[in-house]
Amino acid sequence: MLLSEMQGLLDGWLEPWRYKDYAPNGLQVEGRAEVGKVVTGVTASQALIDAAAARGADAILVHHGYFWKGEDARICGMKKQRIRTLLQHDISLLAYHLPLDGHLELGNNACLGQALGLAAQGQAGEQGLLWHGDWTGAGDAQAFAGHVSARLGRAAQLLGRPDKPVRKVAWCTGGAQGFFADAVALGVDAFITGEASEQNYHMAMESDVAFIAAGHHATERFGIKALGERLMQVSGINVEFIDVFNPV
Repeated sequence: MLLSEMQGLLDGWLEPWRYKDYAPNGLQVEGRAEVGKVVTGVTASQALIDAAAARGADAILVHHGYFWKGEDARICGMKKQRIRTLLQHDISLLAYHLPLDGHLELGNNACLGQALGLAAQGQAGEQGLLWHGDWTGAGDAQAFAGHVSARLGRAAQLLGRPDKPVRKVAWCTGGAQGFFADAVALGVDAFITGEASEQNYHMAMESDVAFIAAGHHATERFGIKALGERLMQVSGINVEFIDVFNPV
């Protein structure tokens, strides 16, 4: 398949033009024109690029790519090494940030909800990125945090009252701790995201809404994996998901 055809498929599914984002979505570094092997992963780290090169990949598809707003535009140091490796091996880099968070079927939020057994009822907040629904299980915040930990294979951090009964849940993957106030306003019992900030503890205690930090990387593995699987089903391209470890 041509690289341009692959990007056309991805753009058609994710509709990046619908989002006001912090980085360019789609093709970020151009490699060879023909694509037969794609590696997917959460972040375009050096480790992922090296793994893709070792596997003879023609393209890398990630959630966290390059050229973020506000970062130094110079190609130096770590950025130079990453881009040099891509260019040396003629590997394309494609990245989809908020479009992958928000997609109603293949997105990080949709897939995390499915993995945790959350029955989604709708989307709210900035650009519709805050999801909410019901936990199909039963128990308190401590039990729910344990459930999240077991499903994600990573110890989740619970802020707030551990014996808080949990039924209604809001979630947004990654670094969405700033959405906590919006989640509280929805009247939920618990909020899940990837990371916690200092003030989240106080809001959890004073609002009586449990805050669960389940890992930025851990909560955002599902969307890119689902996107790669869809690409393989539709195009016949060989797609391999590589989960480069990140404890954050």
